[in-house]
Amino acid sequence: MSEGVEWALHSCVNLAWSGPDRAVSAARLAAWHDLPAAYLNKQLQALARAGILTSSPGPRGGFRLARPLASISLMDVVAAVEGPEEAFRCTEIRRRGPGAGDPAAGADAADCAVAHAMTRAELAWRRALAAQNLDEIRQQAEQQAPEAAGRLRAWLAAQ
Repeated sequence: MSEGVEWALHSCVNLAWSGPDRAVSAARLAAWHDLPAAYLNKQLQALARAGILTSSPGPRGGFRLARPLASISLMDVVAAVEGPEEAFRCTEIRRRGPGAGDPAAGADAADCAVAHAMTRAELAWRRALAAQNLDEIRQQAEQQAPEAAGRLRAWLAAQ
């Protein structure tokens, strides 16, 4: 996964902490973690296209959560940023070169064992991400750093 997934996940939690009435610009969200604003903006736009965030233009514009954190799974964010494509793509290298096997033997018609194993693993990974929502992440973050939400709100209010 790209670092954009991490940035998008943190941004969603930060938007929840900022409050439902405050739109936060990509530049402000990026500055909070010293990230490149233009690249974070791409991730935020992807989240908006997926219906996770809303965006409003103008000097007082920015991003807000489109729905509660409890209804946003980690898989929702990953799919918005990375796309819906499978992570592993079998190119059937077993059918090339001297190790290609005898097509007449029928072995080549069987499912690729590597592709089968990778598909099973990816399905388990996607199910695990889909089973966890961003509100659970927010709660854990607040347990680890109880002052984080207040610090973010104070920093946003000071600007």
